Amino acid sequence: MEMRIVVDINNKTADLGDLYGVFFEDINHAADGGLYAELVRNRSFEFNTIDKDGYHALTAWNVQIPDGAIGSISVQDSHPYCLENPHYLVIDATEPAVGIGVDNEGFGEGIYIEAGKRYIFSCYAACDGRPLRFEVSLRSADGTMYEKKVFLISNSEWECFRAEFVSPVTNTSARLGLRLVSAGRIYIDMVSLFPEDTFLNRQNGLRKDIAEMIADLHPKFMRFPGGCLVHDGSLNENDRDSMYRWKKTLGPIEKRPARRNNWGYNQTLGLGYFEFFQFCEDIGAKPLPVLPGGWDPHHKRAVPVSMIKEWIDDALDLIEFANGDIDTEWGKKRADLGHPEPFFLEYIGIGNEEVGEEFFERYTYFHEAIRKKYPEIKIINTAGPCAGGIAYEMGWESAEKHGSDLIDEHYYQAPEWFIANHHHYDNYNGRTTKVFLGEYASKDDTWYNALVEASYMIGLEKNAEAVGLACYAPLLCHTDYINWKPDMILYDNNRVFGTPSYYVQKLFMHNQGEQELTVSINTDIENEVIESKLGKKIYLAPGIRDRDCVMECSDIRILTKEGEITCPNAVIRAEDEPLFLGEADEDYTVRFVMKRTSGIFGISLRFACADKNNFRKIELGGWENQTCSFEEEIGGRGSFLYDAGFEIQTGKHYQVEVNVKQGRITVYVDGNTVIDSECLSVTIEPIYCCASFDNSTRDIIVKAVNLKNEAYMTEIELKDTGIEKAEVYHMDGYALDERNSFEEPRRVIPKTDSVPVIDGKIRYMMPARSINIFRVKSM
Repeated sequence: MEMRIVVDINNKTADLGDLYGVFFEDINHAADGGLYAELVRNRSFEFNTIDKDGYHALTAWNVQIPDGAIGSISVQDSHPYCLENPHYLVIDATEPAVGIGVDNEGFGEGIYIEAGKRYIFSCYAACDGRPLRFEVSLRSADGTMYEKKVFLISNSEWECFRAEFVSPVTNTSARLGLRLVSAGRIYIDMVSLFPEDTFLNRQNGLRKDIAEMIADLHPKFMRFPGGCLVHDGSLNENDRDSMYRWKKTLGPIEKRPARRNNWGYNQTLGLGYFEFFQFCEDIGAKPLPVLPGGWDPHHKRAVPVSMIKEWIDDALDLIEFANGDIDTEWGKKRADLGHPEPFFLEYIGIGNEEVGEEFFERYTYFHEAIRKKYPEIKIINTAGPCAGGIAYEMGWESAEKHGSDLIDEHYYQAPEWFIANHHHYDNYNGRTTKVFLGEYASKDDTWYNALVEASYMIGLEKNAEAVGLACYAPLLCHTDYINWKPDMILYDNNRVFGTPSYYVQKLFMHNQGEQELTVSINTDIENEVIESKLGKKIYLAPGIRDRDCVMECSDIRILTKEGEITCPNAVIRAEDEPLFLGEADEDYTVRFVMKRTSGIFGISLRFACADKNNFRKIELGGWENQTCSFEEEIGGRGSFLYDAGFEIQTGKHYQVEVNVKQGRITVYVDGNTVIDSECLSVTIEPIYCCASFDNSTRDIIVKAVNLKNEAYMTEIELKDTGIEKAEVYHMDGYALDERNSFEEPRRVIPKTDSVPVIDGKIRYMMPARSINIFRVKSM
């Protein structure tokens, strides 16, 4: 078997523009404990239960009152250094002995210190008027002191103290110790320890190794600061659990109010909007901020339309902050922060994964105001959290109605979904709004996932007229604080590595090109249909997130071509195992009546079940009891196929009908169509291939992904000219389940080889299950 690929270098089609970028969301401790280089956890004693159950003002601080010492440790707020962060540590010592105080345990295992490296300590402190001796130290978890600094404090007013440590040892679980070593009372706030060696040596800077891995990608843009944390929260900007408000993230770090991060931890905002813009500039990525649109879909909180101006002004002020002259209000604020030059903002997103008419009603006001004042800014709408469904359709309707420049689509799916949907964007051309694929990944971080993602990215490039931007998500994950999998870059306190998907993204970003070229493929290799892993069993199952739910189900029937299967009435409780109803294959209908008697969520119908890792399901009353969804599990990895608005009311009867046919699933509730979704077969094509032209190097870039488990000879030629020389960046030869790790961070990485050119053509044995990117010089 052979294949012939012909690239027409004279037929340039779509501009690839800013296609590939990255998305930063503070999830998995991506900021504090991650990219943000601060080593002290809970530095301003502001943690509390709003952030997370069990948090308190001394979370991450261990009280140390040795034998023979007399004193106490407390946290107070009567005369704070900053009202924005009102809590501070109080150490009282009547008899300090060797010292009374606290040790900070940092993030994860502890504070990482490296022998010979410098660390910058700072804090604010005051005393009760008696001169005090205050000791700061680096020490081990068992109390061994490595180095200490002693401060003499006599001022009853807050004062900043700084010191530099040079660590004599390397320790992955060190502690920062604070001790009062003389009698008296000391007040301490905003305790900080930074490595001197941050990314580009910036103060309040970024962890160097993580930042370098992001910079090494060469992304065209960076989307920030999230994600769900953008819109999940109180409408009052001064509440601790407020929506993310960018103006709160500017200025001195001690004046940035701590806030709840909706992924279940505290967020200091030390990594704020100025730092985001600065980092984008440092790595050559265009900034792409996303702002809330005055609607919290998680809790159904909406800003009254009569009060939306404040939120719109935030968006307009952000554009002025980024681009305005220094004689403008917000341009001057940027200059006062040390950056008189503009940040050249081109994109702005409003909302994230929004569902509900409330958002799209408010989006109108944002869009009109931004378009009127800043017509050059590209405005990004949102299409919900799923690749199809009501929110997705509402988003597209809004985008096309208003002329949004881009619309933000999100989906995390099983690898098989990406294979089946390779042509997802083939019919998007001609729309005035382009796609911003703002969050996507195949579930897991093996070589197989990266390989499949590469094949899908070929489809993105081939449809560059429709797809303007794309970024894998999430970007970062501290392995001691995992909220979400998979992730692109994993780290602990001293190590970092990229998943195979990281190296795929890097390959595609480094080899994007500027113009898409036409490619023709001739081969006798046939498509390969992957055998389905689904089965025939049907179950009713309790909702997985509601431990109080009780659902009464009656009139349960399965209608098949062979006849009808009737099932006894049942009570489905949250703690119950799924209830087996029967088996059916191909075309059939499941009907039942349901009534919730307690709880807040719903129930799911599982069908086409082979086992617990391979099935389809309709979930009724899912995600905050706001949806009816169609989902699929293949090999234990889920795909969210369709999402519709639906809410279950306790005590009400619902007549449910699920119609299963080859290639289509239809769900009716009380006779109304709720879901009508297509199911595509998983078909592997002979090759996934695209080509582009690099204006700076004059290279022709040919990307070819082989998902088949067989190699074949491939001939690559340029139409109307020959190839002078070529090299190939390739990933191949790995078992599908191989992955990178701290122990083997470069187990799955690209390799580079020269490619033989014979008679002006490349003759190349395309490896089985491989990614191949050719850089070609024409004659």
